[in-house]
Order: sequence, then C-alpha cells, then structure tokens
Amino acid sequence: MNASLMAVTRRATLATLALGLAAGAVFAQDTPKVKFATSAGDFVVELYPDKAPRTVENFLQYVKDKHYDGTIFHRVIKSFMVQGGGYDKDYKEKPTRPSIKHEGREALAKGLKNEPGTIAMARTGDPHSARAQFFINVVDNSRLDPVIIPPGDPVTFEFQGQVHKDIPRQNVINHPQLFGYTVFGKVVSGMDTVEKIRNAPTGAGGPFPTDVPQKMVVIESARVL
Repeated sequence: MNASLMAVTRRATLATLALGLAAGAVFAQDTPKVKFATSAGDFVVELYPDKAPRTVENFLQYVKDKHYDGTIFHRVIKSFMVQGGGYDKDYKEKPTRPSIKHEGREALAKGLKNEPGTIAMARTGDPHSARAQFFINVVDNSRLDPVIIPPGDPVTFEFQGQVHKDIPRQNVINHPQLFGYTVFGKVVSGMDTVEKIRNAPTGAGGPFPTDVPQKMVVIESARVL
C-alpha cells in the first residue's frame, strides 16, 4: 500500500471512529441516567426523553437544581408504590416550578406502562399538576395507565376492565380519570434498594396519618451520570 493510500485509509478509520464516538454520545444523551443516593442505599433510573420529552426535561432540571437532595420518601405502600421528592426532613414541602402538561398518553403509545420498576410523576386530581414529586411502581399498576381515546364520535373504550360504549367524545377526551399517570423511565440498577424502601415499616409522620416510613428514608443526592 502506497503512502497516499495509507493516509486515506488512516483518515477513514479515524473518521469512522469519530462517528462511532459521536453516535455513542448521542445515545447517552438520549437515555440519560440519574443516580439516587439514599439512606437506604443507591439506585439508578434511566430516562426516556424520546417517549416523554417534557416530563424528562422537567425531572432533569430538578435534578440539576439539586432539588431532590435532602428530600424524603414520604409515602410508601408495599402493595403499590414508593413516592418521594417533595418534602424535606422536617416534612416541609419544597418550593417548585410551575406544573407541566400531562403527556402520559403519548408515553403509553410509545410503550411506557406503570409496570414494576418504572418511575412516574405524582400529581393531584388535576392531570396537568405534576411538578417535582415522583413515584416508583413496585407492582403492576396497569390501572394507572392512561386511556387512549380512539378516533371517532361517539367512542367505545375500556377503562379498568369495563367497556364503555358509544360515549360522546366531548365527555371523555378531557375526563380527569382517564389521563392516568405519566411514566418516563425505569430503575435499571439498585432495585434491591427500592425493595428495601418498599418493605420499610410505616405509620404516621409529620402531617401524614399513614404510609410514612418509621425510619426516615432520605435522598442524600440525585445526580446525572
């Protein structure tokens, strides 16, 4: 092989390597991971901005702002989920940014369901009220999945095992019970820590009459990996 051909080959190899590294960087950005260090152990969640972009952006901003540092898991139901990210160790609710628009239906259409190990946004009865609090499903909570409204008017759809036939579209499209909860990631390591939190003895704590871990579980830090 002559010198000029070798130079071209070398440049091509370096270009291929550079493209591979760039693709890897893009992939890493597409699936960011956040490590939670807690008083019960560590766990890592993987996030899916391609499926729930607004929700992931909102969550990552709270992580970058160190909002979750020093917050607690204030609601733990062994047969349901573990919830945190809103209250400090004195049970004072931390200030948040404005709530975000619900995008659970879009995420469900792309495959994200309330399955064991997935992370979703907590909210009030208003579907568009999610801010900083999140929960991790510890069982199959398919009843929390949004209902995707089919095209047409009237519509027929299934909700919590019951078929509703020929319902006027305007009666269901914005019905709060049909929005469900937005899943935006899953635990990819440290599920044993989540199980430890799940199985913690609970009772009253602060303003909450039930479901508070009697040994406080504190999020010491949450950082993007």
